[in-house]
Amino acid sequence: MGYSALLLGALVAAPAFGQTFRRTAACPQLGCVFPPDQTDFIAGQTFDLRIEVQAPVNGSEAYNNGQVDKNFSIKIGGQGAELVDAAQFFGLSDPEAEKYNFTYYEDLFAEDAHAPTPVNVVAKSYRNLQLHTPGTYEVVLTYNNGDTTKATWTVADLAEKKKAKNVIFFVGDGMAGSMLSAARLLGHKTINGKYQSKLKLDEAPGYGSQMTHSLDSFITDSANSASALFSGKKMTVNGLNAYTLIQNSSTGKAYGDPKVETIFEMFRRIEGGQVGVVSKAYIADATPAAVCTHTSQRSQYTAIIEQYLSGVAGNYSWFPWEGVDLLFGGGGENFLPGPGNGNISQFDRWASEGYQVGYTKTELEAFDNAQRALAIFTQGNISTWLDQNVYTDLLDLAVTPQGKRGARDQPGLKDMTLKAIDILHTRSKERNTGFMLMSEAALIDKEMHVLDIDRALGEVLELDDTVRATLKHLEEIGELDDTLVVVTADHGHGFDVFGSADTKYLQQQNSDRAKRSAIGTYQNSGLSAYQVPQDVLANNHTIFQSPQGDGFPVTWDPRYTIAHGWAAIPDHREDFEVNKDHERVPAVKNTTGYFFNPEDNQRGFAMTGNLGTGDGQGVHSLVDVPVYAFGPGHEYFRGVMNSPDLAFKVALALDLGRNSNVTASYRK
Repeated sequence: MGYSALLLGALVAAPAFGQTFRRTAACPQLGCVFPPDQTDFIAGQTFDLRIEVQAPVNGSEAYNNGQVDKNFSIKIGGQGAELVDAAQFFGLSDPEAEKYNFTYYEDLFAEDAHAPTPVNVVAKSYRNLQLHTPGTYEVVLTYNNGDTTKATWTVADLAEKKKAKNVIFFVGDGMAGSMLSAARLLGHKTINGKYQSKLKLDEAPGYGSQMTHSLDSFITDSANSASALFSGKKMTVNGLNAYTLIQNSSTGKAYGDPKVETIFEMFRRIEGGQVGVVSKAYIADATPAAVCTHTSQRSQYTAIIEQYLSGVAGNYSWFPWEGVDLLFGGGGENFLPGPGNGNISQFDRWASEGYQVGYTKTELEAFDNAQRALAIFTQGNISTWLDQNVYTDLLDLAVTPQGKRGARDQPGLKDMTLKAIDILHTRSKERNTGFMLMSEAALIDKEMHVLDIDRALGEVLELDDTVRATLKHLEEIGELDDTLVVVTADHGHGFDVFGSADTKYLQQQNSDRAKRSAIGTYQNSGLSAYQVPQDVLANNHTIFQSPQGDGFPVTWDPRYTIAHGWAAIPDHREDFEVNKDHERVPAVKNTTGYFFNPEDNQRGFAMTGNLGTGDGQGVHSLVDVPVYAFGPGHEYFRGVMNSPDLAFKVALALDLGRNSNVTASYRK
C-alpha cells in the first residue's frame, strides 16, 4: 500500500472532531490556562488567572468516565528561570478548587442527533494579579498523570517617556475602509478625477490597519473586538474584558470568568484621571461597555450599568472605581426600575451619587462642566444622522427615556463629544490630571446590519465631521498638543461600491432581470451625483454647498445613486434608493426562516441571500479595518497591526506601564 493510501486510511479512521462548537475556547487540551498562550500584558496591568481541568463523559475526547483528576498544579516563572507554584509566585494563598459542569455539542451532527457531551470540571481562580517586569513568562499546568498545557506570556517594555496627557479614542463601529471610500464619494466633489476636498481622516499623520479576528474565531463581534482594542487581549465572542470559556460562561456564575483590566481602568487607577464614554447606541451595548465593564456575556445590561457606576459585578471588582466622569448615549430602558436592578431608578441613583442627569440636547448643553454627568436621550439607540438632519419626520417615532413619543431634541455625535471634552477638560484641569474619552459612531454598524447603506454612510460622515470639530476644539482650549486622537473600527462589514444605478430607469422595468440593467459599471458608472442638485449634471464643475455643511452630500437621493453590495446578506430586494420614511427591515421571518420582506424596497429586484435562513440581517466580515491617529504618539499607529496592539500603543503614549503596583486617588 502506497503512502497516499496509508494517509487516506489514517484520515478516515480518525475521530470526527468538529469546530462549529468548541469544548472550551483557546483550550486545545483537557487542561486550560487563561489568559491563554500568546497573551501580552502592559507592565502592571491587572488580570485574573484561571486554570481548569476537564473530563468529558463521552465523545472524541472522553476521559476517565468523566472523573476529573484533582491532582493538578500550576507553575510560573520568567523564561529560563525555575518555575514555582503560582500562589507562591504571586504571594497569595492557594485558592480553593471549584467544581462545575457543562454540556456542549461536538459538531452539527451531534446537535442534529440531540447528543450533547457532558463535561465535568475542577478549576481554580487567582484574582487581581499583576506582572511588573518586562519580558517573557512561562506558565505550565500539569494534570492527568503528567499531561501539560503550556502558555507563554509577554510583558511589554516600559515607555521611555510620556508623550500624551489625554486620549480620545473614536470607534466607527463596523466601519470598513470601503465605507470610507463610499462616504468620501458622497460627501466630497471630484473634478477630472481629483477630489476638491477630502475626509478629515485622510489628513491623519498616523495611518495603518488592524486585524479584527477573535481569540478562537476569525469573525468577531463587537464585545470581543472592543475588548481587544481597550484591554490588549483577544477575547471570545460576547466576552467583555472577560474570557468566555464556554458558550454560556465557564463558571456557571455571571461574572466569575477571568477578567483583564482596560487601559481606561489603568489610567484611572494609576493617574486618577477623568474617564468619559459617549455612544449613539444604547449605552449598555458592547463597545461602550468594553471601556470599563467585565462580563462573559455582553447581554448583562443591568450589571453593565452598575459597573459604569461602581465597578462591581457580583462579588468581583478591581479597585474603588468611583464611576465614570460622564456617560452619554441612548438606552434609557436599562436605567428604569426593574427586577434586575432591585426596582430602583438608576437615574435617581446616579443623581444621588452627584451626577447631573439630562434627557435632551438642551439639557446636555446646560450641564455644568465641573460636575460629573449622565445624559440618556432615547430608549434604544439615538436617531441616525440622516433622520436628525434630512428626513426628520422619523424623529417623531423615537422614544425618550421617560417613554414619551417624539424626540426632536436629541444631540448628534458631535454635540455629545464636544460637550464631553469640555467636561473632562474642566475636571481634569481642576485636578491636575489628564482625561480619556471613548466616542462611538455606533449606528454605522446598526445600519449596515439591516443593509441601510444611506443611513450608515451618514453616520460615517458624521464621525468624520466630529473628528474635524474635535481637533479644532482641542486647539481652542489649548489641549491639541497634549491629546492623542485615535480613530478606528472594531470590525468591518463585507461591503463595497461597484457602480451606479439609474433609479428612474430601474423603477419603470417590469422584471428583476430588466431592473438589473439599470446598473452601470466601469465607464458607465459616471460621476457622483451626490455633490450637485437634482437638476444639475454630475460633470458640472461648480462646487455647491450642502444644506448640512461641508463634507456632506448636496442631495441624498439623486437619480444616479451608488450601486452597492455585501458579502453576507439575507434575502432582500434592492432599489438603491434612500428609505425616506423608515429604516430598512430587509427580511422577515416566516415558517421556513427569514425571507424577503414584502414591504421593503418593493420596486427593487430580488437578491437571494447567502446566509443561513435563521439570519435576518447581514453579519460582520474578516476585512482589516483602518486606523488613523493625530497628535502626540501618532507615529505608533502606522503599519499593519493586530487589534490588541492599539491598547499597547495608547498605553505607551500615556506611559501607563508600571514596575510596581500603583493606585492613585480619584476625586469625584
